[in-house]
Amino acid sequence: MDRILCIAAVVEIGTGLALVLVPRIVVALLVGPGAKVEEMPLAPFPGIALVALGLACWPGSRPANAGAPAFRAMLVYNALIALFLAYLFTMGRAAGILLWPAVALHGLVALLLAWSWRRERYAGASHA
Repeated sequence: MDRILCIAAVVEIGTGLALVLVPRIVVALLVGPGAKVEEMPLAPFPGIALVALGLACWPGSRPANAGAPAFRAMLVYNALIALFLAYLFTMGRAAGILLWPAVALHGLVALLLAWSWRRERYAGASHA
């Protein structure tokens, strides 16, 4: 579980930094080349939030468990962002080159975290 959280944290920190430093490129890669980032003066804010999420989920000295707030936050974020990005495509609002890889990556991370949670839950129940 720590490994999954660590990988997810690194990806979110990297994406967040990219959104802060070069939001036009990141948005164009996700939404498409016609994205008008200049109409979004707050574009770096999601980047700042992703950096914070990544740092909050960075594995600490104690192993992560399914009850940890960082674990829950990363699970919910990845599941919802995968659904939201897919929704943007179905509504004709996004078609960038990295859209479907992002949907797949977030969906995979959400599934791995859910699988880890379930495995931990059943392992705990069998020891009780």
